[in-house]
Parts: sequence; C-alpha cells; structure tokens
Amino acid sequence: MNNKLSVVLATFNEEKNISECLDSVREFADEIIIVDGSSQDRTVEIAKAYGATVIVTDNPLIFHINKQKALDAASGPWILQLDADERVTGKLAKEIKYIISLKDDEIEVYQKQLPGRTLFSRHQKLLERRDGAIGASSGAYQAFFIPRLNYFLGRNLRYGGVYPDGVIRLVKKNAVHFPCVSVHEQMAVDGKVGWLQNDLLHKDSPTFARYLVRNSRYIDLLAEELKEKKIIKKPLVMLEYLLFLPIAWFLRTFFRHKGFMDSWQGFVFSFFSALRFPRAYLRALKV
Repeated sequence: MNNKLSVVLATFNEEKNISECLDSVREFADEIIIVDGSSQDRTVEIAKAYGATVIVTDNPLIFHINKQKALDAASGPWILQLDADERVTGKLAKEIKYIISLKDDEIEVYQKQLPGRTLFSRHQKLLERRDGAIGASSGAYQAFFIPRLNYFLGRNLRYGGVYPDGVIRLVKKNAVHFPCVSVHEQMAVDGKVGWLQNDLLHKDSPTFARYLVRNSRYIDLLAEELKEKKIIKKPLVMLEYLLFLPIAWFLRTFFRHKGFMDSWQGFVFSFFSALRFPRAYLRALKV
C-alpha cells in the first residue's frame, strides 16, 4: 500500500508563520508543495530552505484558486492541505500516519469509536445546513475533517460556536477539489468524509492588527457577493445586514453558544465578527 503523504500550502507574505508550520510537518511529510502568490517578503526563501517545491504565481482574491493548484501539484496518494498559520501537533501527526495506513473497513471501525463522534457529527450537520451535503453517504473514505483549535488574542477559543471548527484537510489525491467561487466554501468530495480526533492548532489572530487585516479580506469578499446578487438597495436587505444579522450573530455566539466562557476574547470575537455584516454592506454600497 502506498502511504506517501504530500503536505501542500498556498501562501502570501507568510514569513512570520511559515517556519513553525513547516517545522510541525517536516518529520512525516514525504513532500512539501507550496503555491505562493508572489510574496513580497521571505516566504519563498524560507520554504525552499525546508526543501519545499515552490510554485510562484499571482495572488487571486479567492485564495482557494491557489489551494487547488497546490492540490493538483501533489504527487502523493494522500494530501494534507494546510494554511501557514496552522500547526500539526505530535498527536495529530501520529493519527494522520495511522489513518492513512488503514483499509476502508478499518477506517469505518475507527470512525465509530471516535471519542468526539457526537460533537463532530453535530458540527458537520450545521455545516451541511449552511453549505449543502458534504461528500457521499456510501463508497470509500476520501477525505477527513480535522477539529481546529483557534488561537485568538492570547487564548484558544472553545466556545461561541468556534470549536471544533472542523476543516477538511486530509484528502485523497483526485478525490476532492475546491469549487473556487467563495472564501467560505467546502471542498467538494467524491466519496465519504470522516473525522480525525486530535486538534489542528490555528494561530489565527495572535494580535488584533492581524485579525483586522484578515477580517477585512473576508468583508471584501462578502461585499463582492452582495454586489453580484444586485440586491443591495432593497430595504429589507439593508435592514438585514445593518441590524438583524449582526444582532442575531452576536446573541447566538456570545450567549447561546457561551462565548462569554472565553473571557474578554470571546466578547471581542463575537462583537467584531458580527460587525462584518454591516461593514460588508456599506462597502458594497460605496463600490
């Protein structure tokens, strides 16, 4: 059985993150493929020092385009797709190596015995309610969600609906692809989707300045989607984005999903993530 594992990333100006990310995978990755969007810092230089194959291209607004290029460039039958601000723990590395060594019937047994199975199943149903069906109900396992633990302003967030923040990261070659139409889209999977148990660490926003930069990028994309729908000036849409959506989001994340349990960081996360709706609406009006 060929258990070769390719680790792939799409990067842009990630010199402050890339070393820690590659340090976390260098011991078990058979190859590292990086598609870089013409970084202006030392990202490419650092990646090459780790022995990565680097493909330099442009930097599209929908970053999944470059992620798909990285998937296409991988040669291994198994691919671990990461972002530069993510870190693979030792426990997760062992689990990944174990899962890719199993036959499909053994993976099925493993899935039924996952300690976090109930939580993961509930989270996946929420994602499917938003994005539609993920993967197939039959056939072989072709992809796996990994629970992600988000580091925000000095704290790992475990409430507010943030955890487990499941992301499809471990996939089989040619069995998945990014539709490349939205920043929040799920991978399309031709087969069954399972879960791993151990967390992927996500150094999402160690500083507020980094959070604002990342948040502004998502707001730009949301504004573009609003413009394309050509519904900006409808009164109900205005009320929805300026009032109803931000209030509903804050109440849901901070109170219903107990964001207050994450201290002041939980409040900041709920408040500023709720503000993305009116900010996107106002940006869409100006453009």
